[in-house]
Amino acid sequence: MSFQFPSSSITFDAAMRDLGSGSPRARAAAAHALGSVTDAVEKRRAVDALVRALDDDRPEVRSEACASLGELREPGALPPLLKRLDDGVAGVRQNAAIALGTIGHPDAFEPLLEALRSGPADLRYQAATSLAEIDPMRALEPVLAALSDKDPQVVGAAALAAGAIGERERERVVASLKAALAHTDAGARFEVAYALAELKDASGREVLATRTTDLAHAWDAVTALGWLGAAAASDLRATVASKKVPQEAHVLAAGRLVAVAPDDAAGKKLLLDALTTRKPNVRGLAIEQLTEVGGAWAKQPLENLAHSGKGGVHLEAIATALRAIDERGHQ
Repeated sequence: MSFQFPSSSITFDAAMRDLGSGSPRARAAAAHALGSVTDAVEKRRAVDALVRALDDDRPEVRSEACASLGELREPGALPPLLKRLDDGVAGVRQNAAIALGTIGHPDAFEPLLEALRSGPADLRYQAATSLAEIDPMRALEPVLAALSDKDPQVVGAAALAAGAIGERERERVVASLKAALAHTDAGARFEVAYALAELKDASGREVLATRTTDLAHAWDAVTALGWLGAAAASDLRATVASKKVPQEAHVLAAGRLVAVAPDDAAGKKLLLDALTTRKPNVRGLAIEQLTEVGGAWAKQPLENLAHSGKGGVHLEAIATALRAIDERGHQ
């Protein structure tokens, strides 16, 4: 959990000064800024200052210090970060666990394993992910065991971790995830279905399809259906036909549908229509999808966009899409 400070032009010296003596907000902002230090000498000084900030009396400062130490990937910060796993504030201990996973040092594995087994729910949730980052295969057993956790968010995190690391033991992981599809919590079921799709298993397809109109889950639902390819073609077709799907996910669904059904007229029309929308990000997404799946039918609309007032910010992406289409045509 980051406090999402806006990007700032604060200098290294100013950040070091503020971290030591500024207001609580200034100290937190300084801790946040020091995570982007790249100079070797400044990095050493930043790490020392951030380690001291782990004992700050304000949780927002401790939280940002944890996050920045993770960004700096400094193994020497492991002992003080491990102490923060027992912090009294959820956001601090979560950021400590995230940092430990990002650093990836094996010495953090056992403490995170203990956190997964007996820590508070918010820490168990993050420990599952961090363990998988440090040592995927060693993490597999405890992550699968966490699919039976009493907290649904921990189950969801364990499912996602299992999906990310389960390819080497796919059959066993898929069986465990399938059993978890019956969870009573809708959020947990969705994460399990997403993990199954990542492993190219369509058992959770119906769960995914029901969330394509949900603003919070639509993008991930469509992404997962896209991983299933032809097995999810009917769901992608229904998503394209729906008027309730958020616009970005709608465009993504069209692209994934055309990928598995190149002649689908509705999918192609939606992608071309998206090229003329007023939202630049949606136009950019349509161009991105056409780069992957577009054919000769998309060339003129892309060229029209390039010569229109809406195309100026997309010229490079349009050129890339046109080249990709030409290359596919010559294959």
